[in-house]
Amino acid sequence: MKPEFRLIMGEAQEAGEGPATGFAPGTDDFLLDAYSRAVISAADKASPSVVNISVAQRARWKGRASSSPGEAQGTGSGLIFTGDGFILTNSHVVQNTKKLEVTLADGRSCQADIVGDDPDTDLAVVRISATELTPAEFGDSHLLKVGQLVIAVGNPYGFQCTVTAGVISALGRSLRSSSGRLIDDVIQTDAALNPGNSGGPLLTSAGDVIGINTAIILMAQGLCFAIAINTAKFVAGRLIKHGKVKRSYLGVAGQNTPLHRRVVRFFDLPVESGFMVTFIESYSSAKRAGLREGDIIVGYCGHPISSVDDLHTLLTEEQIGVKNTLTVIRRTEKTELVIVPEERKAV
Repeated sequence: MKPEFRLIMGEAQEAGEGPATGFAPGTDDFLLDAYSRAVISAADKASPSVVNISVAQRARWKGRASSSPGEAQGTGSGLIFTGDGFILTNSHVVQNTKKLEVTLADGRSCQADIVGDDPDTDLAVVRISATELTPAEFGDSHLLKVGQLVIAVGNPYGFQCTVTAGVISALGRSLRSSSGRLIDDVIQTDAALNPGNSGGPLLTSAGDVIGINTAIILMAQGLCFAIAINTAKFVAGRLIKHGKVKRSYLGVAGQNTPLHRRVVRFFDLPVESGFMVTFIESYSSAKRAGLREGDIIVGYCGHPISSVDDLHTLLTEEQIGVKNTLTVIRRTEKTELVIVPEERKAV
């Protein structure tokens, strides 16, 4: 960390961006001052792009929309990423929303419309009509290192433009979304997040956005998570273009199940578990392929399947309408079925 802090200090002094500290290089005071300057610089750069999102949600009762006129109020954060008003936020911030209002860093308020929503990655894009917007600069989440300094900016409990700092605690985490699918390449950080931070940016010391803050573990300290910005960039592009992220679909439901060791050895399987089918939708691609309840899926398109998450990972947009093989264990036999995935219907 010392070379990086010294570089930041050196650049600031050469550019005349503040007075010399007077601290001797290499001392604790020098390093702490450099750390402080890094956080300040990153927050100053990104804060104009961070917005507060106020939502009026349809009241729900036991999982269904209520017929009463009551509304549930909530707040979240968002990030301006284009000059013409596109804002990135979390799906759970805008889901079931009746009205969206965005407050900019300069105090202006605008009505917002949902452009697209993807619960599978907990990301959404909304848009406002406003001028003189400051889009954020995206970084590359593939270049991150564990232990790297990160800064979070958001609106926890409605306190606008709150800044917290920490480090990257781990990379490559997986997080279960509200739809049941796993979100891959999630960033774990100990930068403090609270309700209302959702949808705000996670920044590098240079002020580049490398994550979208999304979740905390209740009753824990320092366990916070952000969707990697490379994932967010891909999803945002699809949401702007299609209003959704297209994924392929087989039309089955089931559960993960272990395979008997004899079955694994007899069929020389690369997995010790599979996905057992317990329900097949009528008129689905699975039904047409001849899949039956009780079949255990152990392979798709030549790839081993040990769980429903493996299957979800492979059922991408590129698989829609493409003929592939599905390997299943049916009672005492291994069978290969030809299947053509369809586009998943909107939930």
